[in-house]
Amino acid sequence: MYMTDALVREPLTGGRAAEVDRPLLTYLDDATGERVDLTATELGGWAARAAGLLREGCGLGVGDRAAVLLPAHWQSAAVLLGAWSAGVAVSFRPRATAGLPQVEPGSDEPYDAVFVSAERLDDWLEDVPEARHRFVLGLGVTPRAPAPEEYRDWLAEVGRHTDALPASAPLTSAHAASPDGTSYRQWGSVALAVAERLDLRAGDRLLVDVAEHEQPVYWLLAPLAVGASVVLCANLDPARLDARIAAEQITRVL
Repeated sequence: MYMTDALVREPLTGGRAAEVDRPLLTYLDDATGERVDLTATELGGWAARAAGLLREGCGLGVGDRAAVLLPAHWQSAAVLLGAWSAGVAVSFRPRATAGLPQVEPGSDEPYDAVFVSAERLDDWLEDVPEARHRFVLGLGVTPRAPAPEEYRDWLAEVGRHTDALPASAPLTSAHAASPDGTSYRQWGSVALAVAERLDLRAGDRLLVDVAEHEQPVYWLLAPLAVGASVVLCANLDPARLDARIAAEQITRVL
């Protein structure tokens, strides 16, 4: 298993998850009431659009790099899976690293693309890296403000592309999935190890408090690697946790 064919082209689950018409990824916000349910096919379609934006809209592919400054969110999942399926190496930067120097090969050089949430773009602690192509994601149900100068609205741009994966250069499991050289195969192994530690199995439904877990290996890659589905909860109310577990048929909590 590695993060191109196994997570996108098959689509996303390697055929091991529950029925394709059931949600593979659910996003909930207890503060706003927002809810988005995506089946494997739907999430695969969004990932394909994201790949199309990079390949056809930006001319990027194998050997290019993207910096991702986004929270655990369904749109973030599409960005990540789209970049990996296009062969673009991803430098994921959680909010916890704001203000800290980034130490990775080429970190002092402009990236080919950067994806940043509107909230982090306005944070004085953030040092958003330079990039040739810049995208901002509102990530909310409220009307989005116009994209700042030199940035494009990701949701508007990605909607111009189809849900069919664009043609790309051949990828192998040995290609780098992140700028530090970690390959698709290595990230796949890490995802499987994390799933084993969490005791995740095919058919499980994992509840994730997005305020506690930013790294996508926990909320995206590990569940997909074994065919589990995910419920991402923003502004999770602890008093409603038991009710949420029952309503969503949760089998594991992270």
